[in-house]
Amino acid sequence: MEKLKNIFPQFIQSTLNSYTQVFFSNNRIFAILLIFVSFFDLIAGISGLIAVLISNIAAYLIGFNRFNIKSGYYGFNALLVGLGLGIYYQMHIEFILILLFASLFTLFITVMLEGVIGKYGLPYLSISFLFGIWIVTLASREYTSLSISERGIFVSNELFALGGAFFVGIYNWFSSLNLHESIIIYFRSLGAIFFQYHLFAGIIIAIGLLIYSRIAFLLSLIGFFSAYLFYQFVGGNIYELSYSYIGFNFILTAIAVGGFFIIPSKYSFLWVILLTPLISLTITSSMVVLNLFQLSIYSLPFNIVVIMFLYILKFREKSTNKPEIVVHQQFSPEKNLYSQLNIKERFNNFKYIPITLPFWGEWTITQAHHGKYTHKEGWAHAWDFEIQDEDGLRCKNGGKVREDYYAYDKPVICPADGWVEEILDGVEDNNIGDSNLEQNWGNTVVIKHTESLYSKISHIKKDSFKVKKGDFIKKGDILAHCGNSGRSPEPHVHFQIQETPFIGSKTLDYPIGHYILHKDNSFILKSYKRPEKNEVISNITKNNTLFNAFHFVPGQQLKFQVVNGLQKKRTVVWEVQTDIYNITFLYCLKTKSKAWFKNDGSIHYFTHFEGNKNSLLFYFYLGAYKVITGFYKGLQISDNYPIHHWADSSILY
Repeated sequence: MEKLKNIFPQFIQSTLNSYTQVFFSNNRIFAILLIFVSFFDLIAGISGLIAVLISNIAAYLIGFNRFNIKSGYYGFNALLVGLGLGIYYQMHIEFILILLFASLFTLFITVMLEGVIGKYGLPYLSISFLFGIWIVTLASREYTSLSISERGIFVSNELFALGGAFFVGIYNWFSSLNLHESIIIYFRSLGAIFFQYHLFAGIIIAIGLLIYSRIAFLLSLIGFFSAYLFYQFVGGNIYELSYSYIGFNFILTAIAVGGFFIIPSKYSFLWVILLTPLISLTITSSMVVLNLFQLSIYSLPFNIVVIMFLYILKFREKSTNKPEIVVHQQFSPEKNLYSQLNIKERFNNFKYIPITLPFWGEWTITQAHHGKYTHKEGWAHAWDFEIQDEDGLRCKNGGKVREDYYAYDKPVICPADGWVEEILDGVEDNNIGDSNLEQNWGNTVVIKHTESLYSKISHIKKDSFKVKKGDFIKKGDILAHCGNSGRSPEPHVHFQIQETPFIGSKTLDYPIGHYILHKDNSFILKSYKRPEKNEVISNITKNNTLFNAFHFVPGQQLKFQVVNGLQKKRTVVWEVQTDIYNITFLYCLKTKSKAWFKNDGSIHYFTHFEGNKNSLLFYFYLGAYKVITGFYKGLQISDNYPIHHWADSSILY
């Protein structure tokens, strides 16, 4: 086995995940229980395992994506084909030959669907299983060497051969329970997913499902019993749920829509119920068609309804998260939920473009939103900034001339990337105490950041502009210098955000991205807040050492010498990579762990971790969870970790 692991890395994990992927899981305990259930029929269990091994080894040798192999994406469809064929046919050399090529064929269909359906961001689910088993079933009618299995007729005898009198006793005990018809069909529908049609198999799978995810287990109940009640209400044929126990279509759809591809919420649960009649219609209609060819519908309704639903969600024009699609798949409804709640709490403000302050250094807000003199009604959401000294004075020498004011002639900088939309220049600076009411805004620049988002800076010094209309400018570029033009009795910077590109446009209530509040000789980090009057604030001053340390570039490698308590050294290598969504992450070459991150130039955030929690990368992820690129002595930064990173497993359960 060790030699096999060297030839085929993560061989065991890829095999286990091929079983649990049927239930959208990568839980090892669940995988062991599913393998156990698959061997209730020994031939089916062996056939399923052979199919998984053939598919995964072929995928590895051909050179398909190793992450997909490890995750079980290329193995679970072949597993289902192997289980299905193993149930219906006797085991002999001819059958094994057919199974080998059926597994390869299923793998090829899977990879093809990955390209065809995957480019739309949709899962291929078990479509390749359907094609694989239907094609082999139709073809096998011409293969005289294949013989139909007679197993399943004497279940007690087969269980005795598998586990002796103990298994038979358990089976008989469950069979003697006076359970309601719906409960019996539910458990048998669970077992039918692995082609085991008795109560015992379904109960073990239900236990595994409960261990893997309480939300998934609850969804399985909601999906199935919604269907059961629907059939009762409309007078439908309840035996559609028990014929080959295809009620598992409702169970798998509920788990997929309720908590795996969609973030668990009241909306996802509601859609599970609303999709029930669609699955029922698909079951009834597809049975009519496939019965003509003497084929079972298997999981066809589940595939049609889930893929259709996920596809139509992509056409929503209205911005909504009801229901919300999973972005970073955690292979657990609970973890999907925990991560999304954490991301919402941490990054809810990422819907805003991070607007910075239009100056360098520390400035005081002398008039904020809803000001005393101006900043009223439609123009209420604006700020006036001036510079004060340690004594709270805005000027020296009594402030008789403009040059006495600390703010005068200081650089005014671009608050965010954009285009110079409009410039007004040529307005003379006022003498101290005077105001130009006819040219109210004075010299002004308007910058377009996106459609319907503009920033405006006014009261600029005449002839100080360093940019011209139409220029593309970057955050931090010098625009001009602070002046005293327009309605400005003292030199100051007027700053506002607006939806339209005109000088004089009404203001937009929009926050400042990140800034430092200077208070009582201490520093407070503020993010996406609206500064208030008399606050002394500044942009985050970039510390080059910190900035460069967290400036991770795709393709970059980081190497560390790690020394443990016994003075044993080992080398750890991380690589900066990007995923298919162009999101950047650190990848540990040894542990295969990944830590995704964002960096907006002012703050580095880790957003998500996947892999070994005993790795150096995980501790770095925790320690550098949120780091600003400036250094401020005594600055405290608070943030929230996802609950599943810390909580004890029993508490999570």
